[in-house]
Amino acid sequence: MHVYCSKQHANHGSNRFCLQCGEPLPLWAGMVVENRYRIVRLLGQGGFGRTYLAEDINESQQQCVLKEFAPQVEHQRDLQKAKELFEREASVLKKLQHSQIPRFHASLVVKLANKDLFFLVQDYVEGDNYLQLVENRKSQGVSFSEEEVIKLLEQILPVLSYIHLQDVVHRDISPDNLIWRCTDNLPVLIDFGGVKQLPASKGFWFTQLAANCTLLGKKGYAPEEQLRQGKAFPSSDLYSLAVTMLVLLTGEEPQKLYDSYHGTWRWGEEIKVSAKLEAVLKRMLAYKPSDRYQKADEVLKDLHSSTPVKPVNSQITKIKTMIVAPGRQRANAIVSQLQSKTQLMVKAVFLPAWLRPFALSLVGTSLVVLSFVGTWVVVNSLIRGVSSISLPKVSLPKIPDGTNSPSPSKPSENKETSRISQILSRRQQLEIPDGFFNVTVNDIFYTKNSGARGRSLTGNSEDTALRNEWLSIAEETLNKIEQSNLSTVARRKLGSYSRRDYETWRQQAQAGQLGDYTINQLTKDTNEKFDQMFPGQRRGKFNQQTLGQIWYAIAADQVSKRVRS
Repeated sequence: MHVYCSKQHANHGSNRFCLQCGEPLPLWAGMVVENRYRIVRLLGQGGFGRTYLAEDINESQQQCVLKEFAPQVEHQRDLQKAKELFEREASVLKKLQHSQIPRFHASLVVKLANKDLFFLVQDYVEGDNYLQLVENRKSQGVSFSEEEVIKLLEQILPVLSYIHLQDVVHRDISPDNLIWRCTDNLPVLIDFGGVKQLPASKGFWFTQLAANCTLLGKKGYAPEEQLRQGKAFPSSDLYSLAVTMLVLLTGEEPQKLYDSYHGTWRWGEEIKVSAKLEAVLKRMLAYKPSDRYQKADEVLKDLHSSTPVKPVNSQITKIKTMIVAPGRQRANAIVSQLQSKTQLMVKAVFLPAWLRPFALSLVGTSLVVLSFVGTWVVVNSLIRGVSSISLPKVSLPKIPDGTNSPSPSKPSENKETSRISQILSRRQQLEIPDGFFNVTVNDIFYTKNSGARGRSLTGNSEDTALRNEWLSIAEETLNKIEQSNLSTVARRKLGSYSRRDYETWRQQAQAGQLGDYTINQLTKDTNEKFDQMFPGQRRGKFNQQTLGQIWYAIAADQVSKRVRS
């Protein structure tokens, strides 16, 4: 029997660690941990470890969950961060005593093959998580009704009220972290690995694992202040809960429900609910934390109230800034000033400076077009307001002849601007998430141009060749995605795939939901198609957040075909 690590290296079933990469392998059924907990089966796994169904030998074979915390780290400082995350979850679970939160039993540190492995032992909750419920209903062409969603809110909001009173913010509320418990039909909140106790250190709290910087919270579900600034409040949990309700109501991922161009949710289009529920959800989803409900009890009150809910402006403020300045040196100074003021908005994605205005859409901004026009620079940006950011006030000086009209653009500059516009238009038409696309192009560019790593490209003539290469890589990436014939659903999810998807496919294959199609055949078919697109990449260690996402998308389409057939 073979077992596989997350990189799909085959190992003998008796091995505890992968012989190729050293990654801990899943515990086998029947293995006893700490002479007490017998492994029954693997329940799932993610980036930080695995969870198992186990039996407590000392408690009459009572079933429990054994959560193995085994992140892959390269440096000692990363291991220390991993331990902090483990200890945080253990300490919080010890103090939380609620019937809709799995009861904490113990925390263990087990040494295997001279490596420390960390385990949490909790109650086992029999039931499906709400992500599974959504997918099951979607396969039948239905979704959760408004009545079901209101009932779920009434059942889970008291749980949030309880943890917030304990000065705990969950920070990772999503359908897969809510379980429908079949014994009493109540929702149970799980996975407190991302919790934040208040008051806590301000600013970012992140752990760098396997060279990837991971902020706590899921893209699409976590609000802006959490994903961009690492800050979390009780209202942040309410935001994530509201997104979860939208997913249940529609059966669609958050990216499909949110219009990133206009910075609004698709009310009345994808999202169709009563005026009262819409008003409640809109307030939970307010962009500014101060505009949201501050307590879970307030949401419950409005759900039960006959008085109309006070509306909030769910759109992000638009700020339009135009700069026309004489001379390249003066123009570059102003652009540099703008970039320094908006550094918070773009620092998570390292882009060449000349293209950074285009990446502001990563945080819900509109399209920004930067045109280099000889001795004149025109920056026309629609920036969705972040309360902590203030833009400089810029006057519009007159040019020497008394007009405010810039001189005609050079042909080469027009051509570069046209290429950028075409790339952005193609990406939007393909519905490829902008965050995934920009990070992927950067990854390929700086891998090929390691000498440029660590410095920003400029709009100056000396960087023209590098700018053109960046644009060529962007065009080629779009070409390959087009040639791969990925479904619209798979393209929309690029940047959101994870190991959890692969585990879901494995479980579907084992359950016979894919017919006679095995997980090994899925891997083989996906590898073949991926190798045709990116020769030699798979055998290297491609970035799981860039090219790895395309691998997952190919696999997702393969699974979708098998499920339909």
